[in-house]
Amino acid sequence: MPSFDVVSKLDLQEVDNAINQTRKEISTRYDFRGSKTEIQLEKDLIKLLADDDYKLKALKEILESKLIKRGVSLRALDYQKEVEASMGALRQEVKLINGLTKEKAKEVCAVIKEGKYKANPAIQDDLVRVTSKSIDELQTVMQVLKTKDVGVPLQFVNMRS
Repeated sequence: MPSFDVVSKLDLQEVDNAINQTRKEISTRYDFRGSKTEIQLEKDLIKLLADDDYKLKALKEILESKLIKRGVSLRALDYQKEVEASMGALRQEVKLINGLTKEKAKEVCAVIKEGKYKANPAIQDDLVRVTSKSIDELQTVMQVLKTKDVGVPLQFVNMRS
């Protein structure tokens, strides 16, 4: 029986490359000269540090543009609250969303079921396996899931006929 898996995977190597490009651009930009601006990647967390609100906003814009160029969806970023650091600096953490949570998997299943497709979704750990008798039906489900916003980037892998 034909099937495919719905996953939400983040390419951490591309994220690391985007952060390195952001560091490089910050070191060459005139408006960041002499400022204490840092960006660090720690497992599933990006730490941003800037002198003021303007520099923090610019740092986020640079990071987002580099991530987009590397093919990383901005929906995989979860910005936390800005926190005051020492000497008036601002610190912000950005959580990286990697994998489908149970709630998001249930949301994906609900989208498929409310469309009344002849496809059966099943949650398996951090993925949703969708099976159907018809490959055309599976492709229709893929198109619907691409148009729906479930809050995380979705990829379709392991297509079997």
